[in-house]
Amino acid sequence: MSIKAKEYARRQRQLMRMMGEEAIAVLPAAPVRIRNRDADYRYRQDSDFLYMTGFPEPEAVAVFIPGREQGEYVLFCRERDPEMETWNGRRAGQTGAVELYGADDAFPITDIDEILPGLLENRARVYYSMGRDDAFDRRLMGWVNTLRAQTRSGRQSPHEFFSLEFLLHEMRLFKSSGEVKTMCKAAEISAEGHQRMMAVCRPGLFEYQIEAEFIYTARRHNADLAYQSIVGGGANGCILHYVDNNEMLRDGELLLIDAGAEYAGYASDITRTFPVSGRFNEAQREVYEVVLAAQEAAIKKVGPGASWDDPHAAAVRELTKGLVELGLLRGQPAKLIREHAYRRFYMHRTGHWLGLDVHDVGEYKVDGEWRQLEPGMVTTVEPGLYITAETDVPKQFRNIGIRIEDDVAVTKDGHRVLTAATPKSVAEIEALVGTAA
Repeated sequence: MSIKAKEYARRQRQLMRMMGEEAIAVLPAAPVRIRNRDADYRYRQDSDFLYMTGFPEPEAVAVFIPGREQGEYVLFCRERDPEMETWNGRRAGQTGAVELYGADDAFPITDIDEILPGLLENRARVYYSMGRDDAFDRRLMGWVNTLRAQTRSGRQSPHEFFSLEFLLHEMRLFKSSGEVKTMCKAAEISAEGHQRMMAVCRPGLFEYQIEAEFIYTARRHNADLAYQSIVGGGANGCILHYVDNNEMLRDGELLLIDAGAEYAGYASDITRTFPVSGRFNEAQREVYEVVLAAQEAAIKKVGPGASWDDPHAAAVRELTKGLVELGLLRGQPAKLIREHAYRRFYMHRTGHWLGLDVHDVGEYKVDGEWRQLEPGMVTTVEPGLYITAETDVPKQFRNIGIRIEDDVAVTKDGHRVLTAATPKSVAEIEALVGTAA
């Protein structure tokens, strides 16, 4: 289900065509991050590096050199080392970089200071993501300055720098069929995890116990977490980025869960809200139906030719109308929308790009205007309402936080909901919650 070697080769050719002759792109891998003292965080490759190479190891640099006779894709990486591999795991080495990961040429990372300046020589333009790694920024400029200092000897150094992200992130915005299949797998795992959390939920458990069921599901499918899960019961569901996940679940409260698996580097992002006891009370159901109607209206607006803002505008119309019907806002919906009165209860936008990053790369506006949706784009659709315990809010609505989120791919003739297997109707939820207890 992971990306095929021929797709990485296609991406590399596409990038180099956009760069043009006399250019070079330099892309370092993500560094290892220390968690505490001598223990590291689980390594996760830089998304741009992963997109272009599929190479999973740290201490690596990918270089793309259009027209280079000896090979256009050069990879610097760690050498094989039996002693270090005994301690820390296997390495691809230079042979593996070529045979397993498609590099045209590979060198030890320890030789980069000697070799990379020669690859930069006679290249007019450098594509690089400046500002993401200060230490590597200095090394790259050091190599360029070394060449500049030798101009009297006839060595030519690059004289223009361009943002690699400008090209690469537009490429990443449009997902191939292979990428969508991988994202479907991530969504399938996440859907199973959400169903499991619903089934085991009951009053008296703690938020972290519910969260553990999702982690278990992800890992049993060789997936990781795409982000830190939000598992918020009661008033915690009104905190948009609540991640403490340490309080007891109580009868009569709602539980908002925002959790997604990452499979082969690709993220899913699902939010569901359901009653801890298995049954919505009247006020909870009324608010839930408003959010669900808003999400359904927003999803209908996802399709080629639509504006990025169209789903959000549709959700806001439904939410505002619903808030008026519930008595939480007073006035004409159109006027309330113009005045942004709904933001008291709905303060975020309705979606974001999704891919290798959960908040994936890609511009939302082009020339100052919301961009049009096109086939291959994947977005989340996630309206919500967050009604805190304010004194002027009717008591039955206090501490109701509801968000419903799905992952939606733009297709040639409309859209496809990748996360459709995750229950979200009132009937589906009430039939599932607590059934494993």
